[in-house]
Amino acid sequence: MKDTMHPCNICGHSFTRKSNLLRHTKTHTRKKLPSCKICCLSFKCKALLLKHMWKHTGEKPHSCETCGSSFTQKIHLLEHMRTHTGEKPYSCEVCGSFFTQKATLTQHMRTHTGEKPFSCGLCDSSFRQKAHLSQHIRTHTGEKPHSCEICGSAFAHQSTLMQHMRTHTGEKPHSCKECGSSFTHKATLSKHMVLHTGEKPHSCEVCGSSFTQKGTLLQHMRKHTGEKPHSCEVCGSCFTQKNHLLQHMRKHTGEKPYSCEICGSSFPRKHNLLLHMRTHTGEKPHSCEVCGASFTQKSNFLQHMQKHTGEKQHPCEVCGFSFTQKSTLLQHMRKHTGEKPYSCEVCGSAFAQKATLLQHMWKHTGEKPHSCEVCGASFTRKQHLLLHMRTHTGEKPHSCKVCGSSFTQKSTLSQHMRKHTGEKPHSCEVCGSSFTQKSHLSQHMRKHTGEKPFACELCDTAFKRKVSLFRHVQKHTGEKRYSCDVCGYFFTQRRHMLEHMQTHTKEEVHCCELCGSSFTSKIALLHHMQTHMENLTI
Repeated sequence: MKDTMHPCNICGHSFTRKSNLLRHTKTHTRKKLPSCKICCLSFKCKALLLKHMWKHTGEKPHSCETCGSSFTQKIHLLEHMRTHTGEKPYSCEVCGSFFTQKATLTQHMRTHTGEKPFSCGLCDSSFRQKAHLSQHIRTHTGEKPHSCEICGSAFAHQSTLMQHMRTHTGEKPHSCKECGSSFTHKATLSKHMVLHTGEKPHSCEVCGSSFTQKGTLLQHMRKHTGEKPHSCEVCGSCFTQKNHLLQHMRKHTGEKPYSCEICGSSFPRKHNLLLHMRTHTGEKPHSCEVCGASFTQKSNFLQHMQKHTGEKQHPCEVCGFSFTQKSTLLQHMRKHTGEKPYSCEVCGSAFAQKATLLQHMWKHTGEKPHSCEVCGASFTRKQHLLLHMRTHTGEKPHSCKVCGSSFTQKSTLSQHMRKHTGEKPHSCEVCGSSFTQKSHLSQHMRKHTGEKPFACELCDTAFKRKVSLFRHVQKHTGEKRYSCDVCGYFFTQRRHMLEHMQTHTKEEVHCCELCGSSFTSKIALLHHMQTHMENLTI
């Protein structure tokens, strides 16, 4: 027997069951659902439509009698009232945490279950909350729908805009109950509270270091993993933190957003500006308890303290030499590796330190930025100026403990000490001759190579030594710089003047080893020696 069919008298559609026909008939008799004339959304009842219209009109008919906040729906007002009463009716069965809203409890439960139901269709990232997914999507689209009406800055999140607005208003709504300090962000207050409690709840499983913030722990872990997720698109440099990359990018863009209101100097980092301001205020907040010395920067203070403690925290793994600063150790390591990362674009010379390259560049530019206020002489290095100043002051701070001789430079004292010790550390690989100074070895090597690097511009005669060229040039110029104090006679060379002085003193210093005759000059002795040679040949 065939199943009885139940046809619809209005549209002719048939159903096997009468209940389905009755349900279908209501689609013909149902009234048209109320809809919004602005956005065309439909609602089951007129009351829901009225609530929806408040989104367009901005009307908030439900007000809080305690703080005056207004809401579009009564349920939102009831939830808000719990912030005043402290009521948290929804509790977590796993950890016992309490919440004001059921939706917040649902979100919290996902921290226990690990559930992340909201997935990004572009990068596979998942989130516990739909709002977090919406915010994440903007990292792909670049959308920044929230704009500041004062400066025009745009933001992806409204909360970020609200925080930004406080930079204009100066509002700091979050206060510390312990010391009264105020902060623009609640998160900053939470970080600050750790200073009072000393709590460091986030620990590194590798080395045991503890941190006040989870973000700081994550950054620390990259030291162990070597991960540097933030890379520069210009030069390829990688960084562990995003803010380090942003600071690095200013090297390429030349951006210096932090300006001094007093002198107009600009800096790429806010920290640099704060340090610079101390040059105007004279502030030196870091004081040494041992000797009372004060410093503008904490790093300089810590380096200074190592002078008292003798501590050298950074040892070289190759030779065992220790250093007070890590940067000094890195420079030292280049002696072992031979690395010279700083190259001159003009001549191609390479250097281990950037400062040495800058000094080298002055050879090409001719720049001598350090001038003597006494005589006007200029120097490429400040150290050379300080050494030069001793010629005016007569200061000789480096003394020989053997004979008491004093010297302006430590290097000159070191060379002098070799007269007492007999040390000759610089040896010739060709003939084995040894010398006290490296410059003397360089001059000696020209005997083997025949090199004459010092050429006369007037006659093209070349010399092995610069002093020989200087004496030769005097023959062209006729210059006689050395004069006798007794008779006023002039000489081109100092030794000729000294030999001449002996004619006034009658001092005989050059003796003949064959007959004992004495002479006032060496050249007179040489002429005399020829008489002995002639007698021997007769």
